[in-house]
Amino acid sequence: MSVPYLLSSQAGHIPASQKIPVIAKPFVSEKAEKALDLVDRFVEEECIPAEAIFSQQLGQGTAHRFNAHPPVIEDLKRKAKELGLWNMFLPKNHFKESAGFSNLEYGLMAEYLGKSFIASEATNCAAPDTGNMEVLAKYGTREQKAQWLGPLLDGNIRSAFLMTEPQVASSDALNIEFSMKQDGDYWILDGQKWWSSGAGDNRCKLYIVMGKSDPNNPHTYKKHSVILVPANTPGVTVKRVLSVIGFDHAPHGHAHIIFNNVRVHKDNLILGQGRGFEVVQGRLGPGRIHHAMRTVGVAERALEYFIARSNDPTRRPFGKNLSEHGVMLERIAKSRIEIDSARLAVLNAAIKIDQGNTKDALKEIAEVKIQVPSMALEVLDRAMQAHGGAGVSQDTPLASMWADARTMRIVDGPDEVHMIQLGRNESKRGPNLLKKIGSQKHKTSELRKYYGLEERDTLELNRTSGTAKL
Repeated sequence: MSVPYLLSSQAGHIPASQKIPVIAKPFVSEKAEKALDLVDRFVEEECIPAEAIFSQQLGQGTAHRFNAHPPVIEDLKRKAKELGLWNMFLPKNHFKESAGFSNLEYGLMAEYLGKSFIASEATNCAAPDTGNMEVLAKYGTREQKAQWLGPLLDGNIRSAFLMTEPQVASSDALNIEFSMKQDGDYWILDGQKWWSSGAGDNRCKLYIVMGKSDPNNPHTYKKHSVILVPANTPGVTVKRVLSVIGFDHAPHGHAHIIFNNVRVHKDNLILGQGRGFEVVQGRLGPGRIHHAMRTVGVAERALEYFIARSNDPTRRPFGKNLSEHGVMLERIAKSRIEIDSARLAVLNAAIKIDQGNTKDALKEIAEVKIQVPSMALEVLDRAMQAHGGAGVSQDTPLASMWADARTMRIVDGPDEVHMIQLGRNESKRGPNLLKKIGSQKHKTSELRKYYGLEERDTLELNRTSGTAKL
């Protein structure tokens, strides 16, 4: 590695493998522990120092920034491959293309990748490619895998997932109205998509698109299909990229795309007509937990900046270091507790997936999808506050990290959707809980009779004042 390893504790550096939570330790292989230590060092010593270089190499101007491909990212990818840090996200018990790690093991690594905005791409573990590769690995035909999965796994191309639409409430996917009409051996695609993350990049060669292929189907969830669309197909226009609270995320970008009479061969359908929801649900579950994994790392880096600023001897408001002000120590402590709690929830969800599949862990995934971004926003806000004006400027990564974390409350389904579903599922226990509580009360009555007791409140006083007049 190129620079002295940064300290991570008062006593010095603690290897990542020695910081694995005790409850997760039995599920982590020796191979994964070694890889975790490599990921930790690769992110801290290579990726984070290269972030400013990446940004400078993008240059100026929208057209230039979205046509640029910073050389530093390819250098990092080469180093990652040499270290064996490549495609760690595909779980070993679900995909033959896996690098040999479980969801839990990748979850531990993803936290460190989340500390740098270029680390995931440098290891070919960046969204939306990860989810798209899982779709192809899980549902793709042999021909589809040969054409698209191989180049994606090699890191030679990038991809985008096109689901959300600007003209409808896409939080309810049933509203998606992007038109897919069959014409012989082809599908004709018309409509618009937005928040197509990654589509701004010239290296994005594939769109995975959800559309309405059978609007009159009596089965609600069989009206939509998912199809593979080469990005250079005639009739596709990348109209613009969308900013994220002022950040454009070049060259990756989040695109608004127009489809006008776009012809795509029927062999490009994923799974077949009417199976769009099956494909989408199979993709979004892993995507949600991957976001949560990385966001824990975002919060950790924010806390590091917070602690460093609080102990900076050149910053002494009212004659003291920030760390000597009790309110700051309280905020640091709260941040530590919240990050550690969120991490355990994420790892629990990952273990649940490993022991079954994504469907078995829907509740746990929804919980971390809601919990982790909100936690990260709280930690980031405290870190930004401690930095004063610098915290909301480009002089620290905190403002950019906050913008990213804020979008996590919307992407892959807004918090409200998951919250309602969680609440609805919990509420289904209501009738049984009423019966249980009623049964317990009945048993209490029987016990009173057995012990010769009358029902009374143990705090009962029945105290009266004065003498009643006749």
